[in-house]
Amino acid sequence: MARGRDWFLGLLLIAACGIFIFFLVSLFFGFSEDSFDLRTGKRLGLVEIEGVILDSKRAVEQLERFEDDASIAAVILRIDSPGGGVAASQEIYEAAKRVRDSGKFVVASMGSVAASGGYYIACAADTIMANPGTTTGSIGVIMEMMNATELLNKIGVRFDVIKSGRYKDSGSPFRPMTDEDRKYFQRYVDDAYEQFVEVVAEERDLEKSEVLKLADGRVFTGQQASALKLIDLIGTYQEALALAAQMTNIEGRPHVVTPRKRKVTIWDLLFGDLEQHLIRLQTLPVLRYQWVW
Repeated sequence: MARGRDWFLGLLLIAACGIFIFFLVSLFFGFSEDSFDLRTGKRLGLVEIEGVILDSKRAVEQLERFEDDASIAAVILRIDSPGGGVAASQEIYEAAKRVRDSGKFVVASMGSVAASGGYYIACAADTIMANPGTTTGSIGVIMEMMNATELLNKIGVRFDVIKSGRYKDSGSPFRPMTDEDRKYFQRYVDDAYEQFVEVVAEERDLEKSEVLKLADGRVFTGQQASALKLIDLIGTYQEALALAAQMTNIEGRPHVVTPRKRKVTIWDLLFGDLEQHLIRLQTLPVLRYQWVW
């Protein structure tokens, strides 16, 4: 009797160890969610732009997938982002614009925040919808550089630089910024700013002079943005889905396709936020379409 009980407890122990090992493998190597199904008919594709925009690869791949998928009748851009890198925002905007130009209806649905680069991306949509209290706008460019010269002087550290041209170390934290450096970077920022203004003027069918009056970095509520013609409609995410279904003649509740999500690893669970901050520090100085508060 005791031997049988020991055998049973041994099996339980082995099963528990197996479950524990499976859990560890899933945690370290990641797991993913996929919306694959066998349903047919017209569907809506959902692309979520969330958080600070540091990279465009995932969003662009999703948009390209939906552009090529004949069953996807329209794409919803769900934006909840203060913006981010200029180039990354531009790449997502261009990919969304290609979807629109392919003949598929694109709706931008703004969540809590769709500012700066988030608003830039929204401009690619046929229709932009926001909640009354959405924070949007912030049309502008920012570039930040750290200056550590006073600290280094106090601790007696000096950097000697050998460079090939006068601007090669402009923006270095190891020397003060000169007036010439400041003018150089201002021209750099102004060019990216001009690109932003031109996109808004073209996509929103506004005179450039009208956009310039609004493009001073200010944010607006969704209600204010509607009055200023920066967005088209006030509405929720569900209303954006309903609009997309109506524009593409989908009857009943539309089926929304969400691309496979990125694998979640133990690094994400433990250090996700830290990683975002480290990436941000590593990429400075860089041009950003980003609302900074």
